[in-house]
Amino acid sequence: MKKDINSLRLKKSRGEKIVSLTAYDFMTARLEEEAGVDFILVGDSMAMAVFGEETTLTADLDIMIAHTKAVSRGASNTLVIGDMPFGSYECSDSQAVGNAVRFLSEGGADAVKLEGGNSRSVSRVKAIIDSGIPVMGHVGLLPQSIRKTGGYKVVYRDRRDELFEEAFALQEAGVFSIVLEGIEEKLAGELTEKLSVPAIGIGAGRYTDGQILVVNDMLGLSGEFKPRFLKRYAQLDSIILEALRTFSQEVKNGEFPSESNVYHSREEK
Repeated sequence: MKKDINSLRLKKSRGEKIVSLTAYDFMTARLEEEAGVDFILVGDSMAMAVFGEETTLTADLDIMIAHTKAVSRGASNTLVIGDMPFGSYECSDSQAVGNAVRFLSEGGADAVKLEGGNSRSVSRVKAIIDSGIPVMGHVGLLPQSIRKTGGYKVVYRDRRDELFEEAFALQEAGVFSIVLEGIEEKLAGELTEKLSVPAIGIGAGRYTDGQILVVNDMLGLSGEFKPRFLKRYAQLDSIILEALRTFSQEVKNGEFPSESNVYHSREEK
């Protein structure tokens, strides 16, 4: 049975933690579904994790949709959410709806996510939901707004009123869940308790309804990048590097391909 937005609401009502990761390709999505994650976010973090950019601001809509299609194919029974990149919803409600439609019709996503809870973002959320598309909200640290805020800054209690106002505006607009990013733990916990929709944390402490991480980061594929909130569950970069070096050496030494790796003529069989 396919997981959907209602399964997240049910988990919150039961006090069960929600598990999520990003994915950008078919194979990773397939493994995440097998591992039992509750939803997969095709994040605009792809700009950094896959394309090596310094920020998420260069994420391309067409590329995001193409990768969403690959993830949807790999995890057909898991809730897949397409992350609307910078520039894909700022101009107007109609622009936002048109691009959200593309995530579902072309990318196979089940829902979309967009950042912010100001009046503009809330208007976009309402318009998209009114078109029949579920929306996940995002408050706290907003990677698409770092030019405005001056960098990746944790949200502390001095911004409580603004944070709560935005989160509840999004809830009122009809989002099915909200990502809380880069927020002081107790503040995030307080907000989570007051929200009726599930709150998914990344760098927001232990008291949210669930957690999400960038899959490349938690698998140890992001070099020296290791913010405080990140836990690496594997160190795949060293494993992959060893395999690549072994392959290179075997080719140079004539060890690969070996007898077991070649095709012979029918007469030699």
